[in-house]
Order: sequence, then C-alpha cells, then structure tokens
Amino acid sequence: MKKRLLIELERIRKEINREVINPLVPELALADLAPLLTMVANARADYVKELLDLAQTTEGEAPSLERVNELRNRRIIFEELVTATNALETVIQREYMDVKDSQKPKLA
Repeated sequence: MKKRLLIELERIRKEINREVINPLVPELALADLAPLLTMVANARADYVKELLDLAQTTEGEAPSLERVNELRNRRIIFEELVTATNALETVIQREYMDVKDSQKPKLA
C-alpha cells in the first residue's frame, strides 16, 4: 500500500511540476546552457580571486569588515547561481520541461 502511494505521489508531483514549469521556461538544448555555465564559472572565479586578493593585501592579518563583506557578497552570488543551476538540472532530469535535441555547445 505504501509503495503504491509513493508511486502515485511521484506521478502527481511530476504532472503538477510539468504543468507549472514547462509553459514558463523555453525549450532548451545543450548549446543553450553554455552561457549559463560560463556565468557560474565566472562567479566562482570572482569569489576565489577575491579570496586570494584578500590574502595578498592583508599579508596574513585579519581583513577589514568591508573586505569580508565583499568576499561574502561574491560567495552569495556564486552559491545562488550554483543552487539555481542545480534546480534547473533537477527540472531537466525529472522531465518537468521540454528539451531539444542538439549538438554539443561551442565554447568561446
């Protein structure tokens, strides 16, 4: 009985998510994701670069609150983009949206 309920729950969840999400997002192909992945990579690079710059300019001393806030802001941006990208991946995996057949993305 429990297994059947869980199977039905999954079916209904998929149906509802697809009804809500699919009309709101464009049909994507793998090549469409390259700008998104580049954006996340740039956010990661900004975060790591800020950390390294911070270490260089403070010469091992505790940084100012202003500098820590800048580092935090870059982390928030990076983590939010990663979380959103993971949500998109889940949407694709669970077939809540349509995807196009496509070729591999062209990297710049």
